[in-house]
Amino acid sequence: MKDLGLEVAKAAITVAMSSSREEEAECIERFRSQGIKSAGVDIGGNLIDSIPKIIERAVVASRRSGITTECFAHDGAVAGAAREAVVQVYPKANGLNVGGKLSIARLGGHLTVCIFVNVGLLHLNEVVVGMGHRSISD
Repeated sequence: MKDLGLEVAKAAITVAMSSSREEEAECIERFRSQGIKSAGVDIGGNLIDSIPKIIERAVVASRRSGITTECFAHDGAVAGAAREAVVQVYPKANGLNVGGKLSIARLGGHLTVCIFVNVGLLHLNEVVVGMGHRSISD
């Protein structure tokens, strides 16, 4: 039997790693056929200055794509998972610019937010992944 939490995490990572809007749409459709709702959002800028915007974009994207509904518990779950993902990226990107993608994926009670970014300092780039998971109900 498949671990649903693991499948949702894999979906979030795959969508976040997609390199174009077309590839992202293909991933989202493939996961939709498996019952996993997902969405991707481009993010970038100075990490510290961008944290509120990153969390806000995660919540808005999850609502717009039908992953969650507009309710306190769902918004809190997405915001908490997004914050957890940012916390994991923070040590490598503190004070630096990042560019990449945030994704949200959900199947049943499992919700995962993944951040996949390139951290830049001149030509010395680092790739960083952060992920947060929350349990939610309908």
